[in-house]
Amino acid sequence: MAKVKKRGKSKDNLRRGKKKISILKTEKIDYVDWKDANLLRRFMSERAKIRARRVTGNTVQQQKMCADAVKVAREMALVPYASRVTTQRSNRGDRGDRNQRADGPAPRPSAPPPPPREGEEDAAAESVDTVEASVEQTAEVSES
Repeated sequence: MAKVKKRGKSKDNLRRGKKKISILKTEKIDYVDWKDANLLRRFMSERAKIRARRVTGNTVQQQKMCADAVKVAREMALVPYASRVTTQRSNRGDRGDRNQRADGPAPRPSAPPPPPREGEEDAAAESVDTVEASVEQTAEVSES
């Protein structure tokens, strides 16, 4: 006969914790007015993003009301579209091991350059000759 495992609490239930209760329910608010900027700010993050349902504890209908009210209030300039959070930058010396070469000299190559392949040397010499010839021609034209 096979052993029957005893079922206990699942790990998902242990992780979740207590369900968050909505601000709208605790304060008994039926309608979210777009003109109430203080209430709308409670449903927005520091960077003026609309907070998720799992964070606020709203139902689907309450979240839709809040999101629509925030969008209208943004349009009417009562709440910002985005708030820029600026942090003070420290000096650039604490960046770890990045940009190590900036202080010292440029690196030197470890090996000499490879020798030219066959035919490359002749092509380079020919291009130098043609450049010199064109310079001589322009010099003659400019003198006359």
